Amino acid sequence: MNENFDLQNYLIEGVERVVKEAIKATLKNPRESAFMLKFAKAAGAASKKRRAAEDNGEHIPPFLIASITSKCNLHCAGCYSRCNHATTDTEPVCQLTSEEWLRIFDEADELGISFILLAGGEPMIRRDIIEAAGKKQNILFPIFTNGTYIDEKYFTLLNKCRNLVPIMSIEGNREITDNRRGKGIYDKLIANMEEFKKRGLVFGASVTVTTQNYKQVTSDEFLNSLSERGCKAVIFVEYVPVTTESAELAPSDEQREYLMSQIQRLREQRPEMVYIAFPGDEKSSGGCVAAGRGFFHINSHGGAEPCPFSPYSDVNIRNSSLKAAMNSPLFKALQSGEILLDDHEGGCVLYEKRELVEAILANSAR
Repeated sequence: MNENFDLQNYLIEGVERVVKEAIKATLKNPRESAFMLKFAKAAGAASKKRRAAEDNGEHIPPFLIASITSKCNLHCAGCYSRCNHATTDTEPVCQLTSEEWLRIFDEADELGISFILLAGGEPMIRRDIIEAAGKKQNILFPIFTNGTYIDEKYFTLLNKCRNLVPIMSIEGNREITDNRRGKGIYDKLIANMEEFKKRGLVFGASVTVTTQNYKQVTSDEFLNSLSERGCKAVIFVEYVPVTTESAELAPSDEQREYLMSQIQRLREQRPEMVYIAFPGDEKSSGGCVAAGRGFFHINSHGGAEPCPFSPYSDVNIRNSSLKAAMNSPLFKALQSGEILLDDHEGGCVLYEKRELVEAILANSAR
């Protein structure tokens, strides 16, 4: 790792790039562009808050991932969340309420967190929480959804609250998407996209990148199909193996390099959309940015975790402030150790080295 690497500058520059590209991508949509310009001002103020905290010895990440429900109506092949038993068919009674999530959103706003990614389960099951998020106009809420719950009420809400941006999961063409997510899902997603375009609403796409589709989902043919329907952001999520049998689906270093080179090409040649890779090129960011370095995860029961792929927690947000959760013994141990900087085979360093994470968690509990 470069000793002169400035993580806070890296994150601020990353946020500024995403916002700048989002403004460029929405120029032809006056209402959306107006919101993005207003959000750019709020994001700039948030960056100043985080920089001031950094100067006082406190690191605040710009991103938060919030899994607002454990319930999902789909059974996608290889779903890490179901394999971790974090996603179920029914809604457990002990999940955070909309009031508790709004308190978290308020604290995030005060700290200078600019982006909160809403996930699940299927987040659009929790309309009450998404309505609460819509009130926090200083924060952009990408909603990672399978698209099956988007209805007229949601179209109305999304039109009113431009800080809510659906990111619909699609795996490529109809065959690949339906094979992983279920028959008819691809057609539902395309119908949603057409409706978003007709109404002038912004949406994005989330693509799980595997050894089987990494070339197709970065092809001009696939991206044309999204762009023509009004998509404004594509988030490439590298597949994380959750079983020994699925390890062959995780992109190799060579395939990850291909993905990053294609993203660089797309940013230069296709500015009508924003392109983000997760976890992306960790070498350029001084290692993995989980565990509060760049983001952390709050699960539906309130547990503060390093990452959705690393479901370990030593603090619950019900009994803690957001600020205190960021400084939990587990997070501090991961930030000060070598795990986040280690090389790994692909996907997720914390998942690959989960036995070491479990050992740190056990020690912090003593």
